[in-house]
Amino acid sequence: MLVRNWTWLLKFLFVFACALTLSSSALMAQDDDGDGDGDGDGDGDAPQVGGVLISAEGLLAPRPIPKNAQRLNAQRFNAAKVALNKDLQQVSQLRKVSLNRLESEVAKLIEAGKPIPAEMKYLAGLTKITHVFFYPETKDIVIAGPAEGFFFSAENFVVGMHSGRATLKLEDLVVALRAFAPDMNKPSLITCSIDPTQEGITRLQRVLKQWQSSGQFGPGMENKVVASFKEALGPQTVKVTGISPKSDFARVLVEADYRMKLIGLELERPAVSGITSFVAKANPVSGSNSLQRWFFQPDYNCVTINDDRTAMEIAGEGVKLVGEDESVTADGKRKGTGKSSRASRAFTNSFTKTYAKLAEATPIWAELRNVIDMSITAAFIQKMDLYSQADWSLGVLGDENLFPVEKYSAATQVAPIANAYWKNGKFMSPIAGGVAIQAKIALNSEYITVDTAGKLNGVRDGIDLSGLNAEQWWWD
Repeated sequence: MLVRNWTWLLKFLFVFACALTLSSSALMAQDDDGDGDGDGDGDGDAPQVGGVLISAEGLLAPRPIPKNAQRLNAQRFNAAKVALNKDLQQVSQLRKVSLNRLESEVAKLIEAGKPIPAEMKYLAGLTKITHVFFYPETKDIVIAGPAEGFFFSAENFVVGMHSGRATLKLEDLVVALRAFAPDMNKPSLITCSIDPTQEGITRLQRVLKQWQSSGQFGPGMENKVVASFKEALGPQTVKVTGISPKSDFARVLVEADYRMKLIGLELERPAVSGITSFVAKANPVSGSNSLQRWFFQPDYNCVTINDDRTAMEIAGEGVKLVGEDESVTADGKRKGTGKSSRASRAFTNSFTKTYAKLAEATPIWAELRNVIDMSITAAFIQKMDLYSQADWSLGVLGDENLFPVEKYSAATQVAPIANAYWKNGKFMSPIAGGVAIQAKIALNSEYITVDTAGKLNGVRDGIDLSGLNAEQWWWD
């Protein structure tokens, strides 16, 4: 029986694809040289990693997983085990990387016209930043965290050989450092959003009215309605601010936004249990035609510093998924309007609670955590004036001509991916969202913890730099 007289609650689910540039030949490349990049030339010059694709026109789409993924993973793992530095392959709980020493070695390679090796491109195998230290005696700015050997997986991510966690990338760190550069003092806001155009919304409303007045809509016709809605809405607009949209950092933000929507709308099954989807808890109420918006943001209560501000620790996973009413404003205040629905809160709270497991199981979530941690690291270096104290101003890492990071096609549009279902006789609505990183807020006095017990100083002072040779930029 057709449903004729009913109240339209436009809660039709639109989610959006995300992307990056990768040729089909590069997608299937073998990592014969074991440098972790899959191109077989030994120089670490990888195609952009990630689980999404972008066309030459900037249109995003999911990346298919190769059918022979298991065999490719084994081949690339074994090749990396042969080719990578044996010391680099060792699992370390606290590997240290001196940023200014690393930059100096990168500058020498660029000056000599030599390629930058994979161990530099992937920051000596770091899988997370847990600490930042400054040593006035040697003027070293040091980042530290767990690390291990790495390889280029068949799923198109650079991951640890033991844990499978996503490996940090120098190019992403460079993007963060430039966003909080030594000569800048203004608050830096890094954002990503995927939104329908106004023209698309207008067309969608017109089609919606046509269906309402036709009297021809009912259960079993969802696919036809979905197709008409997608055609009317048209491509969505991708917008990245605060960093270059042509960077891998931007790809991480867009892909994470996209994958989060898929999970919330039950169009992608997460790799771990414990996440309550928005769809599972949604209970539409007549007349509530509100737009749900979800945002990733840093967990601003994740930072501890020592008393003289020469050491910082980033604790936990550092990532929260919130509804629009729970987001943090530019001045660091929480909106807290309490207007998000029970279903929205169930999804965002369970996603945040499960984030650590997600990051272990699926590289994109570790990548999102990593770029957020890099942003907080860069903000700390800038805010504590470590650049001037170290007599360092990024060097070649601050020069796009010498160290390019804006080398991928920018995502500009997303073809709408739609799902539809009936609940209580009604449809579910468009969902928008994004990522907002205001890294400096994590360093505000109301969020930061000062270590008065001296634990951080103990870790910092326990690291010995006296035995390092002039070219050594990482050590365990």
